[in-house]
Amino acid sequence: MQSSYFEAILQIRPADQKVLDYVYARIYERKNVFVSKEVQTKTGIDIYLSDQKFARMLGPKLKKVFGGTVKSTRSLFSVDRQRSKKIYRVTVCYRLEGK
Repeated sequence: MQSSYFEAILQIRPADQKVLDYVYARIYERKNVFVSKEVQTKTGIDIYLSDQKFARMLGPKLKKVFGGTVKSTRSLFSVDRQRSKKIYRVTVCYRLEGK
């Protein structure tokens, strides 16, 4: 895969070091998941991941461990012409309350 390949964006609002440490620990446990890029924004941090199932699973885990809210959205990225299947990219926004 290319280094710019991603299927999901994990948005952490605001950027908290404990949450980031937890996220990266979960990422490094998985061999099939990698971070293609990390973007620092004014309100937090965006982590571009290679596996959307992992990102959708990580959102509720963050909510369970740290509290806060999770919103998940998807957007149509492309259509596989051979299989006539729609390809989506997922954005999971985790918002830490009280900061």
